[in-house]
Amino acid sequence: MEDGIAFIFLFVLLILSIFFSACETAYSSLNRIRLKHMASKGSRRAALALTLHEDFNRLLSTLLVGNNIANLSAAAICAVLFVRRFGDIGATLSTVVLTIVVVVFADVTPKVLAKESPEKVAQFCAPFLRVFMFVLAPVNFFFVYWKKLLSLIFKSGESEKSITEEELLSLVEEAEQVGAIDNEDKELLRNALDFYDQQARDILTPRMDVIGVSKTATADEIAEKFLSSGHSRLPIFEESLDRIIGILHMRDFFSYTTGREDFVMTPPVYVAPQTNISDLFKLLQKEKGHMAIVSDEYGGTEGIVTMEDILEELVGEIWDESDKIVEKFVPLENGVHQVLCTASMDDLYDYLNIPQKNQENESGAVSGWIVDMLGKIPEEGDTFTHENLTVTVHKTQHRRALECIIKVNQPERDLPCPVRG
Repeated sequence: MEDGIAFIFLFVLLILSIFFSACETAYSSLNRIRLKHMASKGSRRAALALTLHEDFNRLLSTLLVGNNIANLSAAAICAVLFVRRFGDIGATLSTVVLTIVVVVFADVTPKVLAKESPEKVAQFCAPFLRVFMFVLAPVNFFFVYWKKLLSLIFKSGESEKSITEEELLSLVEEAEQVGAIDNEDKELLRNALDFYDQQARDILTPRMDVIGVSKTATADEIAEKFLSSGHSRLPIFEESLDRIIGILHMRDFFSYTTGREDFVMTPPVYVAPQTNISDLFKLLQKEKGHMAIVSDEYGGTEGIVTMEDILEELVGEIWDESDKIVEKFVPLENGVHQVLCTASMDDLYDYLNIPQKNQENESGAVSGWIVDMLGKIPEEGDTFTHENLTVTVHKTQHRRALECIIKVNQPERDLPCPVRG
């Protein structure tokens, strides 16, 4: 009778060991975003599992203490049973048998199964685990202060709780996979993370492409510039674009032509090329401006950045009725792509799925990369090879590349050696 009760206790202890092992793996590997999504849909068990996971130190202490108590108690009972049955050799037999049973059935198996569906296991175990956390509260209290004492002794301090950009991007990917966000939301979040790394030089319209108007231009000339460019604002300069004195809005220009005595121009906002676009955005908001002049190291005009350019870094290309829609990347056939040289190198690498580790150049745009690789002013027909890419300059204008053709070469396969008889 006593042996029967002992076997029942032994069975219960093994079940508890399985329970604690499964919980440890489940709560260590669960996806919090997926669990939050379930809780937001009204799952009480998901909400409870999420609450338990938030106090992970106390949770882990409960699991480890409970698992050790179960295993040690099972070892003691098993040893007594085997000694009664087999005598002195029973202690050795009980150690061998219980080790195999615990490792295979109470440790490895539940952890493997829990790893497959950690959220489901965490939800199933949550009510029972809450009871064990309450029962073992005094033990958990001791271990909390024991951890603080060890931290003081070894001066380990608090663990680093900051999260890296790569980890945030991984969370965004996981959120899309579980259906918490769609692809458009994912792209917006990725753009927001990249937003603070962008500088004015990365998004500016280069000086060569800036359409401005001389201060001495006639009203007809200014009107023609507005109509031909389709822009609502034009920089006004003295002598050259290196001396921009103001920004003229189309509305103010037509007010002038209908009776106003002089132009009403907005004072230009000047920034350095390395200005972060998030800071530039705040500056334009403060100055109530929509265009900034990017000055080079010599005080000349390197280019301009508009509020629209900044917003496009977050939401993608913004087209209006006056814009001619132009694709930066156009796939042709057989691994050949037509690429605008105004595209950034980051966008090119993303489009061609080239790993980040291969980005060795320092050029911001494809046009600059072409100049670096050729070592001269590009001309139509110039070709070079970089890794598995063959680049051919297709169109040029004013000593710069406008468009190129990029062919992605497939890696050569080793041919089998012929077998000679």
